[in-house]
Amino acid sequence: MVQNPNRLTTHRIHIQGVVRDLPLFPMAPELAIAVLNILGDVELCEAAAAGLTQALQGIDYHCLITAEAKSIPLAYAMARQSGKPYVVLRKHYKTYMGAALESSSHSITTGHAQKLYLDAKDRATVAGRRVVLVDDVISTGSTLTAMENLMHEAGAVVAARAAICTEGDPDRWRDVVALAHLPLFPWPAAEHPEGDHGHS
Repeated sequence: MVQNPNRLTTHRIHIQGVVRDLPLFPMAPELAIAVLNILGDVELCEAAAAGLTQALQGIDYHCLITAEAKSIPLAYAMARQSGKPYVVLRKHYKTYMGAALESSSHSITTGHAQKLYLDAKDRATVAGRRVVLVDDVISTGSTLTAMENLMHEAGAVVAARAAICTEGDPDRWRDVVALAHLPLFPWPAAEHPEGDHGHS
């Protein structure tokens, strides 16, 4: 554990030579998580994408699947580096998405159920294909399960699951390709700051 100049409590991670101090965010009385936010962090996204792409080299897959929205830049960078296409599962249905498939997940930071949609165009991309599920942080596994459900319904085969970090009990995520693990942290009882930090 380290302290940044503003005296915020942080947790340091190392991703492919890139170092980041993640702020700790209270989630419940006596419990906090380290918040990884890759939006706008080009260096970290590129480094994480390189590490995950290399780790997946021995796996046969056609495309990458991610959920809206924080892990989109990671999936894009992995697609660019690997030459594989990527598909984004949307959180809100739009009429132009056609006959979309739907699944639900539960975010630990928003505290309520969220929908994921696979649109008609992307259903054709994944049907009968081997895919890799991609997320920034896998915490409860709810988003991962929702993605898996959509892929199975679309007729795709989940070849692997990948994330920059897993979180919580490491034994739960032995089958996930990850570059780091985030523990949970003891924290004094505090009011929850508002906002969605995207762990799922």
